Amino acid sequence: MKLEMEIPDQTCSALRLSGEGLVSYLRVRAAVKGYEQGELSQERAAQLAGQTRQQFLSTLSSMCVSPFQGVEEDLKRFGPD
Repeated sequence: MKLEMEIPDQTCSALRLSGEGLVSYLRVRAAVKGYEQGELSQERAAQLAGQTRQQFLSTLSSMCVSPFQGVEEDLKRFGPD
């Protein structure tokens, strides 16, 4: 799928990114947020980000996002009473 967006030049300037850099930036941010909110698996999020799963795990770490989404809820649900 191809998607077109109009983004103000000031946005690129503020982020200090070129057009291609902005595309990559937005893909990674969308992938991380989708994963963080449970909307995407690690595999699908990595694909969206244009990264391998290993690279995506490193990206999650650098953005302070746990690679173990949902684990806390499972531990509470299945953990000791």
